[in-house]
Amino acid sequence: MTQKRILAIASGGGHWQQLMLMREAFEHQDVLYLTTLSGLPEQYDATPAKLVPDCNRNQKIATIKCAFIMLWRVLVFRPQMVISTGALPGVLALAFGKMVGAKTVWVDSVANAEEMSMSGMLARRFADLWMSQWEDVAKDAGAEFAGAVL
Repeated sequence: MTQKRILAIASGGGHWQQLMLMREAFEHQDVLYLTTLSGLPEQYDATPAKLVPDCNRNQKIATIKCAFIMLWRVLVFRPQMVISTGALPGVLALAFGKMVGAKTVWVDSVANAEEMSMSGMLARRFADLWMSQWEDVAKDAGAEFAGAVL
C-alpha cells in the first residue's frame, strides 16, 4: 500500500485537540502536522510538525504573512490530502492544497453547535469533503455529518 502525503493542520486549542483525536485515521500515512502554537506538537507527540503564524479576519498583515508561509509549506510538502479542523490558517491550507491537486477535508469544530463557523463557510469553496460535527448544523448548512470526534 502506498502512503499518502497528508497535511493535517489546526490552530491551537480545541481545533488542535480535535485534529489529534482524528489522527489514528491517517497514522500509517506520510503526515506533516501544522499548528499555530509552539509546544503543541511535542505535547501530543505529533511529528513531524511545523509552526505557522496564527491569523484571523481582523489581522490583515498576519493573514498575508500566514498565507505566504502556508503556500511555501504546501509547495514544499506537496500533499495529496489536506485536512483541517480550523481556523483561518486551515482555510488557507485547503486553498493552496487545492492548487496543487490535493483532496481537501474540512471538519468544522464541535464548538460551533448553532451554525457553521466563519472559517468553515470560507472553507466550503475549497473542501472536497465539508463536514460539521453537529447533525443539525450540517443539515442547515448543506454539509456532511459523520458524528463528532469528541
